[in-house]
Amino acid sequence: MKKSSILGLVVIAIAIAVIISVISKSSSYSTFNDAKGIQSELSIVGHLDKQKELYYDAVKDANYFSFYMKDKKGQECKVVFTGTKPQDFEKSEQIVLTGQMVGNEFHASKILMKCPSKYTQDKLNVTEVKAKTASI
Repeated sequence: MKKSSILGLVVIAIAIAVIISVISKSSSYSTFNDAKGIQSELSIVGHLDKQKELYYDAVKDANYFSFYMKDKKGQECKVVFTGTKPQDFEKSEQIVLTGQMVGNEFHASKILMKCPSKYTQDKLNVTEVKAKTASI
């Protein structure tokens, strides 16, 4: 075989290996019920339960933040994040957590927030009014 043919086969094999590894790492969003039976990290999408208290005390421990979140099926779970509280966390519309269950708590290693757009928040309603003609 020619060297170019061998090189071409090696490149194709590497490309196939990369595609398979990317597909295997990509996952869909799970729920808290799914996370209870899995030991590996997974992603859960949901929203902040604003009825329950957020706990963050920067003086005691700046790397401990806990809150309650409801997943897309409505199940609530306590979430523990070992990091600082993200800015404007309470304003988030949707939260994506990456982590795993430890007992009855979900320990998040990453938090991704979807916040409301600053451009649609303060819309101005503009109406056109014609001035009356003055009679002298």
